[in-house]
Amino acid sequence: MRILLIEDDSGISRFIQQGLSEAGYAIDVASDGPEGVRFAEAADYDAVVLDVLLPGQDGLSVLKILRQRGLQTPVLLLTALDTVEDRVLGLDAGADDYLTKPFDFTELLARCGPC
Repeated sequence: MRILLIEDDSGISRFIQQGLSEAGYAIDVASDGPEGVRFAEAADYDAVVLDVLLPGQDGLSVLKILRQRGLQTPVLLLTALDTVEDRVLGLDAGADDYLTKPFDFTELLARCGPC
């Protein structure tokens, strides 16, 4: 299973990348919104893990662009924004799932599905 991780925090990115790789996933990493859009359009992914607070272009804008361009890949928003309003905005923007930071890696792994 191939996952695109779009996350600007290098520590969180390395942690997720290592954990998912050890679980058998192939991981590509983008560190800002525009780069994430380029990656998502350049390859086929089974899932996208997308931070909301990104430089260059926020995650909700990235998500809306991808959905407008017809990308149907499941998207998990992974963010520090944890209010009900934030979750509703993310889901209304086209996210399939929403997980708040800090998070337990086993929950992230369960939400990504079997590899």
